[in-house]
Amino acid sequence: MIDLYTSPTPNGWKASVTLEELQVPYTVIPVSLSDGEQKSPQYLALNPNGRIPTIVDRDNGDFAVFESGAILLYLAEKTGRLLPADAKGRSQVTQWLMFQMGGVGPMMGQANVFYRYFPEKIQAAIDRYQKESRRLFEVLNTRLEHNEYLAGDYSIADIANWCWVRTYAWSGVAVDDLPHLQRWIDAIAARPAAIKGIEIPGKIDVDTETFVKGARKMLV
Repeated sequence: MIDLYTSPTPNGWKASVTLEELQVPYTVIPVSLSDGEQKSPQYLALNPNGRIPTIVDRDNGDFAVFESGAILLYLAEKTGRLLPADAKGRSQVTQWLMFQMGGVGPMMGQANVFYRYFPEKIQAAIDRYQKESRRLFEVLNTRLEHNEYLAGDYSIADIANWCWVRTYAWSGVAVDDLPHLQRWIDAIAARPAAIKGIEIPGKIDVDTETFVKGARKMLV
């Protein structure tokens, strides 16, 4: 049994979509980011970085894993799924997972901060992060032109990137002229595990001032 400490964010969805895809039994423990629960002593004992998600593997001596990419790797290795066993295949998946961890997530996250959350609109910063997010989308589109998924079969690399890329509109980045990326977004969005995973720990309505105000609290 896995305990999943999470919130409705792209990084949180990465863990829940993966758990749903692997059909690993898990218990959801919601973490209220706007209330600062991720900074509580109890949570920091599990995740010293004070971010979500975190998992605790009750079947492995209450072993805690933090950082979303590390969580996906741990779950894939634990189950022997969504990650090839051979060195080349594993490396390809890991490369595209790191592409999301080091590029797509940070760039889209900063686009969200400056485009959506900061009360002051700093256009140079907005342009910087939206343009870099768009460049990364183009890299994905090129990769997907001749590949159904990012690294052979459907894998944790697809889950990680999709959970962020699917929110492109919130970051103010267009994908209208990226047909291969759109095809991939839609294909994963139709998977039952993805449908369920992005509703954990609950549905959110991002088109509200309340959501934006809550997000601003986390910037302090």
